[in-house]
Amino acid sequence: MLHRVQPVCAAQDAAARFCPNGGLSVTPEFLDAAIGLVKQQGYDLVPLEEVPQRLQAAREGRARRPFAAFTLDDGYRDNREHAWPVFRKHECPFTIFVCPSFADGEGELWWEVLERAIAINDEVHPLLPDLPAHLLTDTLSRKKAAWEQMYLPVRYMDEHEQRAWLMRFGERNRVDVHGLCRELVMDWNELREMASDPLCSFGAHTEHHHALARLDEEEAYYEMAASRAHVEGELGVRVSTLAYPYGDPDSAGQREFRLARRLGFSVAVTTRKGHLYPEHLDHLTALPRLSLNGYYQSLKHLDVLLSGLPFMLYNRFRRLNVA
Repeated sequence: MLHRVQPVCAAQDAAARFCPNGGLSVTPEFLDAAIGLVKQQGYDLVPLEEVPQRLQAAREGRARRPFAAFTLDDGYRDNREHAWPVFRKHECPFTIFVCPSFADGEGELWWEVLERAIAINDEVHPLLPDLPAHLLTDTLSRKKAAWEQMYLPVRYMDEHEQRAWLMRFGERNRVDVHGLCRELVMDWNELREMASDPLCSFGAHTEHHHALARLDEEEAYYEMAASRAHVEGELGVRVSTLAYPYGDPDSAGQREFRLARRLGFSVAVTTRKGHLYPEHLDHLTALPRLSLNGYYQSLKHLDVLLSGLPFMLYNRFRRLNVA
C-alpha cells in the first residue's frame, strides 16, 4: 500500500520539518529499491485482480512462488510523475484507487488542508469546540502541537459535519480546499493517459472518501457503487476492486465487507496489517495490506515486514483479522 511518491520526502527530515502526513509519502528511489527487494526475494509481481486465483492455487497446493500486488490510494498526481516510471522500469503491475470527487477537482482532502493551513500560518483558527479560538503556529514545535490538538477531533467528526467544517476552516485560514485538491490529485485526463498502460489498473475508492462505517447503509452502498460506475464511465475500464477509505476497523467492518460482496467486487482491501493466506479466499472483501511508510524508508525494515513476523505478533498469531 502506497499513497504518495515524491523526490523530496518530508518524512526523511521529520525532526526539522513540519510533515504530519509524511508517513503517506515515499521517494521514487525507495519504491525502486522496495520493488527490487520483493523481486529478489522471489515474489511474483501480479495485478491485484489476480489475487483470488493466486489464493485458490495456494489453497489447492499448486502455488510455487509467493506473490505481491502494489496499490496506491487516492490518485495523487505524483503517482503519474514519479511512481509510474518506477513501475514501468520493473514491469510491475499496479492499481490506483480513484476517488471520483478528487479527480473532479471537487474533493476535500481534509488531512492535506489541515497540514497546509498549519504550515503557512503563524496562527490558526480551529473552529472546533473545546479548543481556543486561536492556536499559535509560529514555530515548528507549535505547529506540531496544533496538529496534535486538531487531528483526532477532525478525523472522527461526523463525515458530513467534517466537510462543512473544512470549508469554513479553509476559508478562515487561507487555504482553497478544492484548489488544493486540484493541485495534488490527478484529473481524469491524466488518469486516462495512465489507463493506456497495461501495467496500470484502477479500483474504486468511494465517491467522496467517507469513512463508510460512519454512514448509514444506504449511503455506504451508494458511495461504493457510484464510485465504480463513475470511474468506469470516465476511463472506459472495468473496475472490480475496491479500497475502503482509511480502511481501519472503525471505518470498514463486516457490514462494509458484506456490501462490497453484494456489489460484486472481486477484491476489497483494508489498511489492516498483515500478509495474505489461503484462508483469505473466503474473505476477499476484507484483505489486509503491508504499508510502505514514509517514516521507515529502509530495506532492512521492509525485509522484516516481508517475513510476516511483525504482523503475526500484531494479530496475535491469527492469520485472519476480518471481524
